[in-house]
Amino acid sequence: MPNTAVDRILLPKSLLFFMLVLFITTATAAGAKDPGHPFQRAVPPREEKVTRFRFYWHDVVSGKNPTSVTIVKGSASTSSFGKVQMIDNVLTEGPELTSKQVGRCQGLYASAAQQDVGFLMDMNVVFTAGRYNGSTLSIMGRNPVLHKVREIPVVGGSGAFRMARGYALLRTKFIDNTTFDVTVQYDVVVVHQ
Repeated sequence: MPNTAVDRILLPKSLLFFMLVLFITTATAAGAKDPGHPFQRAVPPREEKVTRFRFYWHDVVSGKNPTSVTIVKGSASTSSFGKVQMIDNVLTEGPELTSKQVGRCQGLYASAAQQDVGFLMDMNVVFTAGRYNGSTLSIMGRNPVLHKVREIPVVGGSGAFRMARGYALLRTKFIDNTTFDVTVQYDVVVVHQ
């Protein structure tokens, strides 16, 4: 029993507050279990597809309109540790820069190894032609560029490649020893919805 005037005023308000919290909690829990509740509607599983394709990545650092520019110089070591390149590289169907363009590769790569030549690649493949026009793939991983074949993870995507995961196998096809322009073959395997 309330003893004072303060107890007689606060007790009913506390009880009212407790009942309000209890009601909200119960209503929320009941709604969460309701199959018709917007947060409980199951997204129907979509059959996953596996897509394989090849394109050529052209890293042009020379000329009047380079597609790869240094934004951080890095160390003077043989690995160029710390060097960062921002890229908007052309992607083509064939190994020649003049072959049909299928997209752009936008992002950056950075020399992340001190003992050897290893790049951290963080790129978005943006398709601009063909059946994947408007779709993207996100690629991020280590690229030990002196290895004959390198594997880099595909970590996401959009459009036709929503929920993508997979890998890309990289092979250097051409290096210009004067300009340091490079062409790399990408063989990509992607699992997506």
